[in-house]
Amino acid sequence: MPAESSSHSTNTHAAYLRDWRHYAGWCRRQGLEPLPPDAPRIARYLTAQAAPDGDNSTASLSVATIERRLAGLAWNFAQRGFDFDRHDNHIAEAITAIRRHRQPPVAKEPVGTQELLAMLGTLGHDLRGLRDRAILLIGFAGGLRRSEITGLDLRPGDSDDGTGWIEFQARSALVKLDGRSGLQTIEIGRGTSERSCPVAALESWIRFSRISRGPLFRRILRDGKTIGSERLNDRHVARLVKQTALAAGIRADLSEEARAASFAGQSLRSRRRTMRPPSI
Repeated sequence: MPAESSSHSTNTHAAYLRDWRHYAGWCRRQGLEPLPPDAPRIARYLTAQAAPDGDNSTASLSVATIERRLAGLAWNFAQRGFDFDRHDNHIAEAITAIRRHRQPPVAKEPVGTQELLAMLGTLGHDLRGLRDRAILLIGFAGGLRRSEITGLDLRPGDSDDGTGWIEFQARSALVKLDGRSGLQTIEIGRGTSERSCPVAALESWIRFSRISRGPLFRRILRDGKTIGSERLNDRHVARLVKQTALAAGIRADLSEEARAASFAGQSLRSRRRTMRPPSI
């Protein structure tokens, strides 16, 4: 749809600009010039991004992110009037080497019903707790990606960057996801216990937050009482899952470091769930 296409184009453009700033900064630290494009230099840059704590100042990047940065550089070179062959042998060999030596990512632990209830028990009963309880329950019941959770609006057409919305029914809530493959509907049934009912959690969050339109899940200001207008970043979901899993003592047999690496947003989505949440 036009709004989605425009939003996607804007986000891609912003990402490509960030890619250029990162590459130019790396060149400065290496005493190199970013222009004109030079395949061996760019191959060295891409290799550095795969090395944890090396030229990349944080952690090693995934192959998908490195290839996205390569696409961003190609776009930036073209904007500056330079020809650049993304398939040059130096770059192709660098990408092949990165793929060959890439360690498989740490598999994320799936969250089960009892683990979820323990995680919910670590949350407070203030606005922040109501919001985060709704996030965990709807993410688990719907098997949603973290971007699908934070992309929800209260109603269709509420915002330009929304990727879905909620429709309440007598016995369920419908999560409408408007993605590249078209409109998808996920039905989330009401639970027999309010403690574990995702629909009741959503209704409580909406009622007490007094949100009438726009992003469903938003920032809460430091006073704990004021709801911001900004949509939550999807990284909040990953942090929430990790923090509540650790606080609940899940997988206490592992070291704290291993436990921290074992849980993230995808822990909620072992599969798409369309049935009624288990009662307790």
